[in-house]
Amino acid sequence: MIRSIWIIPLVALTVGSLNACRSKGRSTEINGPYWQAADIGSLPQDSAGVLIRYGRDLIAHTGKYFGPMGSVSQTTNGMNCQNCHLNAGTQTFGNNFGSVASLYPRFRARSGSLESIERRVNDCLQRSLNGAPLDSSSTEMRALVAYLNWVGKDVPRGEAALGSGLMDLPDLARPADSARGRGVYVAKCQTCHTPTGEGLKPQGSAEYSYPPLWGPSSYNTAAGLFRISNLARYVYANMPQGVTYEAPQLSVEEAWDVAAFVNSMPRPHKEFAGDWPDLRLKPVDYPFGPFSDTFATRQHKYGPYGPIKKYYETR
Repeated sequence: MIRSIWIIPLVALTVGSLNACRSKGRSTEINGPYWQAADIGSLPQDSAGVLIRYGRDLIAHTGKYFGPMGSVSQTTNGMNCQNCHLNAGTQTFGNNFGSVASLYPRFRARSGSLESIERRVNDCLQRSLNGAPLDSSSTEMRALVAYLNWVGKDVPRGEAALGSGLMDLPDLARPADSARGRGVYVAKCQTCHTPTGEGLKPQGSAEYSYPPLWGPSSYNTAAGLFRISNLARYVYANMPQGVTYEAPQLSVEEAWDVAAFVNSMPRPHKEFAGDWPDLRLKPVDYPFGPFSDTFATRQHKYGPYGPIKKYYETR
């Protein structure tokens, strides 16, 4: 059976893999070259260019437009889309948008239906930004779609941009350990995201300088990053700030463990009744039942995932 294992925010396909790992758990070889977005400065100063630039600004400064102090509406938690899609969705293995235009509309196992770019954007707004959907005909939605289409304009239809999505990581042979992850968080993360995980927002600002990783203003339990595998892959290639996939600072084990810690902390709970209509296609690390197997919910959340994957491979 083929299972949908890597469903991540906005781009539901990971391209590229770790070809070798040292004993410390760090990647040593990566395939390339990777997709790069066009220079936003190359856009003409016409109506189309203005709309695309507005879309980019909505990605980079979402909280300014839709957060608690938003100028368009006050409908999200105040995080920016680029908190999860780095550099406005253009960074290699930074959960970038390189494959959105080429792959959407596409069938997604989570909804069990064909999804448009508009629906996928609204999915992120409701999950990662714990907010409300946009009217698909609104100027803001048109701007977001225009930007996503422009970013991926050079990727052939039906193909995935190399380096889009998130980097693959080897599974652990043990459960991800939130206690160990707490130590990683204290050593590597709390300087920016604060000891309480609430992030840093300057007084009077509509945007976070560093986003909250848990608590009422962070992503909710229906978000893609609430799956430990997704957060571990994101963290490994991109964190602490300034790190890239070419020179990761954390070991593979540290990335898994800190992801387990962050996703063990409280955050808004949200459920979508239509999620995963075919239980056989639910990712092995999705942390909520029902499941089409007999493995414990805790193992689905923290692993080890190898036995669960093996179970489905034999079905």
